[in-house]
Amino acid sequence: MTSSKINRLRVGLFGAGRVASALAPALAAAGHQVVFVASRTLASAQALAAALPGCATLLQPAALAAPPAADVYLLAVPDAAVPELVAAGAWPAGALLAHVAGALPLAVFAARPQVRGGVLYPLQTFSPGRCLDWPTVPLFVEAAEPSAEATLLALARSLSQRVARLGSAERLRLHLGAVWASNFTNHLLGVAQQVLAEAGLPFELLHPLVRETVDKALAAQPSPYAVQTGPAVRHDAPTLAAHEAALVAHPAWQALYGQLTASIQAAAGPVG
Repeated sequence: MTSSKINRLRVGLFGAGRVASALAPALAAAGHQVVFVASRTLASAQALAAALPGCATLLQPAALAAPPAADVYLLAVPDAAVPELVAAGAWPAGALLAHVAGALPLAVFAARPQVRGGVLYPLQTFSPGRCLDWPTVPLFVEAAEPSAEATLLALARSLSQRVARLGSAERLRLHLGAVWASNFTNHLLGVAQQVLAEAGLPFELLHPLVRETVDKALAAQPSPYAVQTGPAVRHDAPTLAAHEAALVAHPAWQALYGQLTASIQAAAGPVG
């Protein structure tokens, strides 16, 4: 993908969810061998492995009891499941395990000193049916042991042109920023769609506005605060009151509207 000459790695993949389903074909396209996919349900493992030549499928307990040989084991499972997998696996001495989470520290591997722990964190949102441009996806690597770091950096660089080392504390802040930028924004767009739907209006009416808002915010200097518009930043009390009245049937949205208005005004500072 990003290099015509790479070291082929054998990857054992735990998980068959959104991240794993995007990562597995990207690894194969980059020239690596996904030797197995292990999941809590065999059907999900089989569905993912079907497009991966020579890939075995295993139930998670069997894979933990006797992990097939691999150069790196990627734990692409929910964050809460990572410590359990690390603790339960009969990992070979010196095995390289890496999780893909933004909010989990490297210290999650401390309880198993016989393994080499690491992180391979892709800063992206993953959804079924979406095709990602992997060379543009920022990938962040962390490992305490030098050879583990070197392997993960090589793996990351075979997928993306944007690879960097990042410690656990900084990665947590990055993940927090990503939640604000992506997850919360997506939720607010869902609220906007429902507000329009209740009036019989199509969500598509907002598409040009959303695109311009995002483009403008990404280009703004020194920050998106500099290009804030709307009734909150103008302290347009009549419009704010009318909006809150229109949300009377949705108390949670009404409260959120008030909180966001207050936050915008605090960020903008006094008027005049």
